[in-house]
Amino acid sequence: MMLLAQHTISVHVNNVPTKNGKVNVAVYNSDDAFLSFESVLKTGSVPANEGSVVLKIANLPAGEYALAVFHDENDNGKLDTNWLGIPREKVAFSNAEMKTFGPPKYRECAFHIISDYEININL
Repeated sequence: MMLLAQHTISVHVNNVPTKNGKVNVAVYNSDDAFLSFESVLKTGSVPANEGSVVLKIANLPAGEYALAVFHDENDNGKLDTNWLGIPREKVAFSNAEMKTFGPPKYRECAFHIISDYEININL
């Protein structure tokens, strides 16, 4: 049985506002799953650092992925939102910006990997 090659995405998160809490990344591999906490393919987390942090997501086969990143500044394990559901903590996505009326679509955020991959995301 041949094993599929596994790759690592190095996520460089810039514009981290403070060193409080953690910076979390969620990896998705389908439109249906995108931004659903129950359908996350993989997650990663590192302590926040004012300026930038790097997270490595390992053991991914070649394919299409989209990333959502958020700064869990109060370290409560979730993205805090106001009563309208608008995030109170910094959120960012691979290849796309937050829109006025909500997050971007999976297609706008998706990218393909065929080897180890590096991506920059600005919070």
